[in-house]
Amino acid sequence: MLYLRDLSYYPTACPQPILNAINLDMPTQQLGLIVGPSGSGKSTLLEILAGLAEPTSGSMFWREQELTFLHMQQLCGLVFQFPERHFCGGTILEELRLGHPELSSDRIREALTEVGLDRLSLQTSPHALSGGQQRRLALAVQLIRQPNVLLLDEPTAGLDWSMRRQLVKLLAKLKEHWTLLVVSHDASELLEIADRCWQISQGNLKEVAPADLRQQFTETAVASGLSSIAP
Repeated sequence: MLYLRDLSYYPTACPQPILNAINLDMPTQQLGLIVGPSGSGKSTLLEILAGLAEPTSGSMFWREQELTFLHMQQLCGLVFQFPERHFCGGTILEELRLGHPELSSDRIREALTEVGLDRLSLQTSPHALSGGQQRRLALAVQLIRQPNVLLLDEPTAGLDWSMRRQLVKLLAKLKEHWTLLVVSHDASELLEIADRCWQISQGNLKEVAPADLRQQFTETAVASGLSSIAP
């Protein structure tokens, strides 16, 4: 289980903390969902968990072991929002082997099979893939590393409804073997596969029941629909 205790991030140039005393318990082989608007601190939290930024204060634990900043880089794998913008390899094979030249063909095929891309040629350019396939490739890049926790920043952003549904089904399958923590501002589809949910606002995190959050989304959608037809 991943534990965060009183985790704060307060850069000196900011008038107030970006993250304020965050507490979170994330069980293994579940999908946790953090929902919040842009600027609420959710992407910053993932960057800290991935070891890309160092918290100002607080503690992080995996099971009973307290983790350092460098430990987080080994523990977690981060899939960025619009990960296709970060592709560097000229082919799928090159992308998967970046930083891991020793990877066997079997391990590469295993990762691609896990995300449903095993029928593609390894010589295909990542930029020639559809949006949904690119998200799957970004997942495979992280799965190759065998992280304990897979972090996803706005995984359905920019995808059409069909690709969004396919990605949600894939995440539901992945959580059978991996621990996933997802952040999103639009989590309507993701709610149906979430085991635990939190809301974040102005750097403050609170846990909410998935059913309660689903009800909030339903009420908001209904209110939006009514307001759009109001005279």
